[in-house]
Amino acid sequence: MLDSRRIRTFHEVATTGSFTAAARSLGYTQPAVTQQIRALEREAGMPLFTRSGRGMQLTEAGKTLARHAEVILGDIVAAQQQLQALARLRAGRVRICAFPSVTATLIPKAVAELLADHPNVRVELLEAEPPESLQKLLAGECDIALSFGYPGLRAELPAELVEIQLLEDVLTVLLPTGHPLSRRRVIRLAELSQARWVAGCPRCRANFLQICAEEGFDPDIVFTTDDNLALQSLVAAGVGIAVAPSLVLSFLNHRQVTGRQLEPHVRRQISAYVLREHLPLPATELVLDALRAAAEHSRC
Repeated sequence: MLDSRRIRTFHEVATTGSFTAAARSLGYTQPAVTQQIRALEREAGMPLFTRSGRGMQLTEAGKTLARHAEVILGDIVAAQQQLQALARLRAGRVRICAFPSVTATLIPKAVAELLADHPNVRVELLEAEPPESLQKLLAGECDIALSFGYPGLRAELPAELVEIQLLEDVLTVLLPTGHPLSRRRVIRLAELSQARWVAGCPRCRANFLQICAEEGFDPDIVFTTDDNLALQSLVAAGVGIAVAPSLVLSFLNHRQVTGRQLEPHVRRQISAYVLREHLPLPATELVLDALRAAAEHSRC
């Protein structure tokens, strides 16, 4: 059985290239590092390093262990953070990681309702776009992640996560006020094949390119931005037109931009994600119930 402390020391030696540098980084003495590496080599049954001048070189066995060491140490850190998350949840502290349009809409309603009935629950908010939010959840950096996905572009869900679907958000085409097509209630995407476009975040951009391809054209994207206010300002200034989620328009709508229904209808699915073993915990259930109620209210 390989000792995790020795693996950590081995990883530091492999990274820094010397026992002395590893000892300095870890706060050990050099003899202590040497002792741990020799003990690890006895466990492995073969040498892990050879000397090369003043530095160290990995043997073939060392290279094999090095490929696994970072994963092993990463898993240990994730396990520690998930255990800490479990302790926080049991104490009534819940960390939500969400993307901007949800932090401006669903989150305020959900947290206000939750605190009105359960003032002892503490909610903390982090902001990240998917898929980073799901990576933070798996790493134990948050307890509930809010993410969105588009049909045909959704990745397979890791087995340890549970998805709670909250809301379908319809996409809208944004035009500068006075645009000839702004008089129409519904606009077909194919009618805009010659337009210049402002595109959003990478995930939204990938979906946009896919739906344009399905309509038979390659859009002329002249600008990209993750900032919803900047996107609408660029549309208002005539730089290009854009596609944006209706949820964004519910809290941010530039007065010189007109939103119109798009055909074919395109929706993104907004969901909450939680670690399977954390789902039954009271604090988790309370926050998820509040998010469901906020999502239902937004549909009304």
